[in-house]
Amino acid sequence: MERRGQKYHRERLGEALREEIETLVEGELSDPRIGLVHVTAVELAPDGRSARVAVAVDGDDREAERSIKGLTAAVGYLRREVAERLQLRRAPELFFWLDRAEETQARVEELLKRSSRKKKH
Repeated sequence: MERRGQKYHRERLGEALREEIETLVEGELSDPRIGLVHVTAVELAPDGRSARVAVAVDGDDREAERSIKGLTAAVGYLRREVAERLQLRRAPELFFWLDRAEETQARVEELLKRSSRKKKH
């Protein structure tokens, strides 16, 4: 079982990684493939050697795919910058994945509205 201190350290580090990666993506990456990207979460592995970075992309599926490819191409730069800014001995390996939670939530809300309209009629 994981000690409580380690768990909280990993959560704090994950949040710090999310903030730094979002700052880098929004301001310093100039890859034309990367569109409007928002870093929604970072899940750090228990050993701290890898992190899954959830990103929400404004646009359609093709734009999302291009943005993920652009982010994956910039992993080396992002790891180096994050390690320097957070003063980490070893930055975790970063894996980007598309977070579709907002789209799913919007779809569920739309379906609920439709069903409530049908009940009224």
